[in-house]
Amino acid sequence: MLPRLAAAFRYGHPHKWLAPRVCFRQLATQAKHDPSKLRNMALVAHIDSGKTTLTESILLQSHFLSSAGSVDTGSTTTDFLPAERERGITIQSASIPVRWKDWTFNLIDTPGHADFGMEVESASRVVDGAVVLIDAVEGVEAQTKGVWRQLDRYDVNSRILFLNKLDRPGASFRTSMLSVLANRLHPRPMAIALPIASFDPQDYARAEPGIQGLVDLVNWEVWKYDSEGKASIHALPRTKEELEQSELFPPSHPIVPHLLPARVTMLDNLAQVSEDLFDMLLELPEDPSAYLSVQASDIMPHLRAATLKNDVLPVLCGSAFKHIGTELLMNYVGELLPSPLDVEPNPKAVAANAPLRMLAWKVGWDKRKGWMTFVRVYSGTLKSQSGVMNASRNQKEKVSKLLLLYAAEAQEVEVLPFGSVGAVLGLKSTRTGDTLVSVAGGSNASSLRDIIPPPPLMSVSVIPHSHADLAPVEEALNALARTDPSVRFETHEGQLLVHGLGALHLEIVESRLRDEWKVNFEFGKRRVSFRECFGSGDISAVSNVWQTDIGGQPVQIKIDFSVTPLEDDESGDPLWDGNVVLTADGKPLPPGELHLNANDALAHVAKGISSTLSSSPNTTLALSRTRIQVKDLDYPKEVHPSVLAGASAAILRKIVRAAGQGDLMEPYIRLKITVDEGSVGRVVEDLGEHGGEVLDLDAAEEAEPEPLVEESTYIPPQWLSPSTGKAAKGTSSRMKRTILAVAPLSQMLDFSSRLRALSGGHGLFQMENDGFKKVSSLRAMDILRELGRL
Repeated sequence: MLPRLAAAFRYGHPHKWLAPRVCFRQLATQAKHDPSKLRNMALVAHIDSGKTTLTESILLQSHFLSSAGSVDTGSTTTDFLPAERERGITIQSASIPVRWKDWTFNLIDTPGHADFGMEVESASRVVDGAVVLIDAVEGVEAQTKGVWRQLDRYDVNSRILFLNKLDRPGASFRTSMLSVLANRLHPRPMAIALPIASFDPQDYARAEPGIQGLVDLVNWEVWKYDSEGKASIHALPRTKEELEQSELFPPSHPIVPHLLPARVTMLDNLAQVSEDLFDMLLELPEDPSAYLSVQASDIMPHLRAATLKNDVLPVLCGSAFKHIGTELLMNYVGELLPSPLDVEPNPKAVAANAPLRMLAWKVGWDKRKGWMTFVRVYSGTLKSQSGVMNASRNQKEKVSKLLLLYAAEAQEVEVLPFGSVGAVLGLKSTRTGDTLVSVAGGSNASSLRDIIPPPPLMSVSVIPHSHADLAPVEEALNALARTDPSVRFETHEGQLLVHGLGALHLEIVESRLRDEWKVNFEFGKRRVSFRECFGSGDISAVSNVWQTDIGGQPVQIKIDFSVTPLEDDESGDPLWDGNVVLTADGKPLPPGELHLNANDALAHVAKGISSTLSSSPNTTLALSRTRIQVKDLDYPKEVHPSVLAGASAAILRKIVRAAGQGDLMEPYIRLKITVDEGSVGRVVEDLGEHGGEVLDLDAAEEAEPEPLVEESTYIPPQWLSPSTGKAAKGTSSRMKRTILAVAPLSQMLDFSSRLRALSGGHGLFQMENDGFKKVSSLRAMDILRELGRL
């Protein structure tokens, strides 16, 4: 009975054996917790690569949903904010537990637009693995590389690549693989599944786009899909002769001769990073069919080990919109991506009685539930109605309820065990990146690695409708900044300024303030965020003493600062917005709000330093690329340390004023522009007129990139995706050209409309942040004039 049941499960459709939706939630929350079966994973990609559509497909295939929603109609599960449904884009990351076979996936759907990079930043900090989607029509895009770097930054080494949208005209498995190598995402991408565009060989000759099946090279199976995305699974023959005569494919089907070479190359590739597999392959007979006899059970442990060590990048493919490849992807997520046990070096952290330790990776606001803090438990077990200590802020907090969130819906639970991702109600002071521990651990507990918001690139003035609206607007901004740390605001010369990551980010800030907090205001003109470097003037004569009266008694405070500009090859500290702040012994000084002891003298000095760095006395711009060291500190012990904040700010402002105005910096962006041949000259001229610099100019379709491809990397033929094969070459009526350039962000705010006019509506462009760069003296004069400082 059991072998027949196992065979039916293997070759039948999994839906028959999965419990209905309501039982899944019970399984995910009530079953015995086994951290080895838990997968904390994120879906990350460039915008419009299909992350939310894939999430819907996963929820459908796991029977969480009875029918999949659509981004176009605003009916998806994880895009539930009004702004998300109106615009058809993901704005905030959404977490949802998914039960699949005997695994539980804590799946986080993330935004793809660079303006919402903070959401990817926080998600990358708490996941153990990731599925990176690539649009098979476009290949690797700007934000693909951006999210890849974010995963690198937080040591998320285990990844699976999913080539999506293979049903679309122009999609290419081969070109997508080559783009991975050309952009140096990974030196060893390994195809473990191949697409079958059609089971009719004539469709290949006619260059018909589509995808009707997949070949699983590890399990040596064919997945055939019907028009509704339902799959039937068929075992492939284990000899070359039987494979060529198999009834699974019509005679002369072009993919059949390539199946054996694809599996041989995959195993050889894997054997290069696994000595045990290498020895096993050496013992096989010399007959090429011998590689077909290797069972999946012999391959999977080596493939999993190589994926965990990032030695290989498994590549899967399909069409999330048509639900093709979703189940296969979920199987490999369970088989290959790490569990919390694989990434936790301390085995004692797994025990139920281990000291509690968790990270707040996101804070949200709900009208009915109030503040919700999203946490990942790294040690011990969190219980409802318990007390915790915020080790980052040295404050006690009370946990009222624990929730498992299903996007906009929630289910209350009593505990969150080791490895879990959930939401906590009742925390009043906790912010993104804070470490929470058991009260018994106290303030001596060290903090987990923080989550660092990207630097703001653009700002806008906020004008309340009346004086009575000022306080509600400031309260709303405080609340919004708590949910999104990449939003920053300040009052500058009587004007309320909001800083964000781009124009779209500020548009969403504006709509959320109106829709969610119902406040009355107007946004002024948008401008980019400039920076000032430390000047070159003589500061030796500046006094290091600050005097004031407290309670009628004169008080004298002495603070010795060493202030110098950073060298060109030195890196700034992201916590200090590109500056470096050190203690007397040369150790990094954290910003004031990150000190464990809020009453520590250096914590208040750090607050004064932050105040000065945020607004230079010369230009009112934020200071950057400056090294500050607190050499000595002397103040009366009867005075409360809080007075040091004002003292340090006053002394440091005198130093900055004496040094004089330094070089100014403005944010630059890197552009990739695709236009018709006839529009190239006009676009290049426009870039030059707006301060841009063309880095490269080439033909987008003239030739494929020539990356360094390892011999063991399987690169399939172009006709594997028929709509990009030879028969499709003649369908391109215009030669496309690609322009790579850098330009100041301030000159590119309206580039979308300019490009539309220059290219007759046919131009496309991508852009990514390229950091701050020093400007010329003429440009500096223009900036100061724009700021009203001249």
